[in-house]
Amino acid sequence: MKTKKSRNILLALVLGVVVVLTVVFVGAAAQKTRLDEADAPAASAASAESAAALNLEHRTANDPVAMGAGDAQVVMIEYSDYRCPFCGVYARKTQPEIIKKYVDTGRLRIEWRDLPVLGGTSMSAAVAARAAGEQGLFWQFNEAVYAAAPEKGKADLSEQALLGFAQQIGIPDLAKFTVDMKSPELTAKVQADLSEGTQLGLNSTPTFVINNEAIPGAQPMEIFSQVIDAALAQAK
Repeated sequence: MKTKKSRNILLALVLGVVVVLTVVFVGAAAQKTRLDEADAPAASAASAESAAALNLEHRTANDPVAMGAGDAQVVMIEYSDYRCPFCGVYARKTQPEIIKKYVDTGRLRIEWRDLPVLGGTSMSAAVAARAAGEQGLFWQFNEAVYAAAPEKGKADLSEQALLGFAQQIGIPDLAKFTVDMKSPELTAKVQADLSEGTQLGLNSTPTFVINNEAIPGAQPMEIFSQVIDAALAQAK
């Protein structure tokens, strides 16, 4: 006869298996995560600030790191690292489809956030991209970096390589670009993005946020369409 203690142990094991299976099933089925109180930092003085930060849309006029109409129905926020191979996959394969289907039709705005989690070179690349943005060529620089990124492994984004991308896209004032690559103001903007992502619990790239729905990784176009279409329906 099983003792009460052994029955309790068995019950605990069964419940543990159920919880694990439930988590796996939900994660595989949804392929996206809700950014809500459960994902915020532990209860503290920063919790209220983190909750307020969930209003992530900037919609800043003439923002060099945003793409699309300021009054677009939906905003998609992209947290990425220039050395992340999966960010490159998204930029090359999926982003052009999203731009054609949603941005060019005025329904979606994309707002970039730097999440340089792969070291100092990632930080330097992020500042360099913003330096290109100071001359109106942020997205061209972004595209050039990701177009040259390897399918696997991390890109070599030395200072010389970054200058090469600037020349490739035709930065008009290379001297200014070189100075801006070391700009404390642009560095602070990158660090502010990194802090925002860290407060939200984001530690991998790319991650996309639409109406506080997080899409992790370089998902296929179908996943993006599903979330964007749902957001558009809510915005009507």
